[in-house]
Amino acid sequence: MLNFDEQRFLRIQSGAAGLAKRFDEVITSCLAAGAENVFFLGTGGAAILMQPAHQLLQRSSRFPAFIDLTAELSITGSANLTKNSIVVMPSLSGTTKESVALLSKIKEIGATVLTLVGHQETPLGKGGDHVFVNFAEDDTSCESFYLQSLFIALSIMNHRGEIANYDHLIGELQKLPRLLIDVKRAYEDKAEDFAHILAGSDYHIITGAGNVWAEAFYYGMCILEEMQWIRTRPVHASDFFHGTLELVEKGVSVILFKGEDACRPLAERLENFAPAYTDKVTVLDTAAFDLPGISPEVRSLISPILLATVLERISAHLEVIRSHPLTTRRYYKRVAY
Repeated sequence: MLNFDEQRFLRIQSGAAGLAKRFDEVITSCLAAGAENVFFLGTGGAAILMQPAHQLLQRSSRFPAFIDLTAELSITGSANLTKNSIVVMPSLSGTTKESVALLSKIKEIGATVLTLVGHQETPLGKGGDHVFVNFAEDDTSCESFYLQSLFIALSIMNHRGEIANYDHLIGELQKLPRLLIDVKRAYEDKAEDFAHILAGSDYHIITGAGNVWAEAFYYGMCILEEMQWIRTRPVHASDFFHGTLELVEKGVSVILFKGEDACRPLAERLENFAPAYTDKVTVLDTAAFDLPGISPEVRSLISPILLATVLERISAHLEVIRSHPLTTRRYYKRVAY
């Protein structure tokens, strides 16, 4: 596979999978101590990657779950953020400015903070009440953060008696690291073709529904815009028909991500509409990926992870095709802002 280190990927994702037991122990202690809600408070891309776990709790659990923007929350605060809150703060670098600033305010409130970081010796790596360290880099962080946040959500639901097969679900999730490599390998040839489609337009409408919406949002903003300077319009598939559809005409690229959760019909509605009005509709469907031993229930939970793992392959080809390394920036962490 192009510019890909299989052992490095396996080590990173196995590291994330290996945190399941400790997450469960920490969540158990938090709930026993009287935790009343959970906040997912990341910044930028890390915040987006928390959305599927938040959505799972919001729709399948009665345990109150919140997600907010760290920069805004530092200014406004929240009546729901109390000493009885569990706060999940992901930051690959462990140094994200907005997250570090909010952490100090959360500590004053007295909430229990779980930090998910790639580096221990950082403000967030040292500042959490419970610190979960799993080294990763930009090309491997999505799967790791998706998996870690999913463990948190499933643990909360399990201890509240809201799922009956927790151990079985965790057992299947533990198989993912090696299976994801097989998915990457099987998709490699198609990845180059997809990359040519992305390189062929300077503007893309990117859309999805359910738990894969987060990956559509993330890939448009954090990869195509930040790392490739390609203009995108990420829009949820349900919102597409309330404005963005008017931008669709011949030559406009529509990229659709399809997952396997209950919201798949929303993606299918868009898939049926767009080809009648543009000749550039590209669909990336997780149902096409072979995952031996993984049940439909787990597949529905990990659709964002599957998309992330093949999109990494697409990005690897895209940077070569466009002669634009993914590490190139003009402003991000290079100028004052």
